[in-house]
Amino acid sequence: MQHKRGAAVLDAISGRRSIRRYDPDPVPRGVIETLLEAAVWAPSAHNRQPWRFAVVETPAVIEALARAMGDRLRSDLEADQVPEDAIEKDATRSYMRITSAPVVIALCLSMEDMDLYPDERRAHNELSMAVQSTAMAGQNLLLAAHDVGLGACWMCAPLFAPDVVRAVLNLPEHWQPQALITLGYPAETRTKTRKPIAASVLWR
Repeated sequence: MQHKRGAAVLDAISGRRSIRRYDPDPVPRGVIETLLEAAVWAPSAHNRQPWRFAVVETPAVIEALARAMGDRLRSDLEADQVPEDAIEKDATRSYMRITSAPVVIALCLSMEDMDLYPDERRAHNELSMAVQSTAMAGQNLLLAAHDVGLGACWMCAPLFAPDVVRAVLNLPEHWQPQALITLGYPAETRTKTRKPIAASVLWR
C-alpha cells in the first residue's frame, strides 16, 4: 500500500504546471518564507547549500528588471540579425511574463563555500555541483508553491544576462544568477504531457 505522504508528494509532482499568468493579489510574506524554507531543504553538494534568493516584490523593481533584461535580449537578437518583428515579439513576451507576476525570485548560486581547485577540470565540476544543488532548491520551491495553491514558472533568461540581473537587483558580486521564478496566484490553468519513460530510460 502506498503511504499517504508518498502519494501527496507524487500528486504534487505530477500536478504542478508552469504558470505564466497571475492574479494581481500580493503573496503574503509568510507564504514566501514557507517556500524558501522548503527550498533550502534540497540536497546539496558537500551540504554547502550554495543557493541564494533575491525576492523581488516591489513593482517598480520588477518592471526595471524586465525592461533591462528585454534590452539585453533585443541587443543579442539584433546581433544575430533576427527580424525586427520577431525580436519585438520575444522581448514583449519576456517583459509580460516577468511584470505580470506579483513576486519574482532571482535564484542564484554562490561559490564562496564550495571547494577550490587549482585545475580547470575539477573547478568546472565543482561549479556544476553548485548548479545542480541550486536547481534542486528551485524545484523544491516550485513544488511547495504548487502545494500551497500558488502558480510559478522557471525562467532561464538570467543565464544570458547575469550582469544585468546583478546590477538591477544590486546583488553581491559572488551571487551568480541562474533563473527567475515568477510567482503568484494563478490566473490560468494549463495541461502538459510527458514522453513515456521508455523513451528516456535504459535498464541494465
